[in-house]
Amino acid sequence: MPVYLTPEQLAARNKRSLWIAVGLVAFIVLIFTTTFMRMQANMTARTAQDRALASAPAQPASMAETSN
Repeated sequence: MPVYLTPEQLAARNKRSLWIAVGLVAFIVLIFTTTFMRMQANMTARTAQDRALASAPAQPASMAETSN
């Protein structure tokens, strides 16, 4: 047997659905923003690390060769 909702109940359901959708979109934006910011920070750190390694003096040949 179908349940018929009053106009007030339909309006309340639609309002709840809208707020659930807004909350879900806000959560998705939060996750996306956090991920993007962390990736950007990691790329900055990686660039700094690569620059430090590139500017470091190379090991002398005598230290690079190890005899076992």
